[in-house]
Amino acid sequence: MSLAWVLTLGAFLFSVGVYGVLARKNAVLVLMSIELMLNSVNINLIAFNAWFRDSAAVGQIFALFIITVAAAEVGVGLAIVLLVFRNRKTINVDEVDLLKW
Repeated sequence: MSLAWVLTLGAFLFSVGVYGVLARKNAVLVLMSIELMLNSVNINLIAFNAWFRDSAAVGQIFALFIITVAAAEVGVGLAIVLLVFRNRKTINVDEVDLLKW
């Protein structure tokens, strides 16, 4: 498989993730879109690692770090969404104004 096809897939997934972050009003869907963007970056890192035949596997190591950060982001993000839902009874991003006076 060509590197261009894999990079095109990564760019498409990243674009779908950006659209999801910008267009969605549901906080859970925004978190899922961020996860999609992080996974598209992982695809690109692994593809470049395989393309350059790096013996140190730097792309794979960075992908593991991104997976770890993504798991922590999901845990913290869902905890915040649950707290907002308990207080405001909605997870609509437009209706959440906790920091306003």
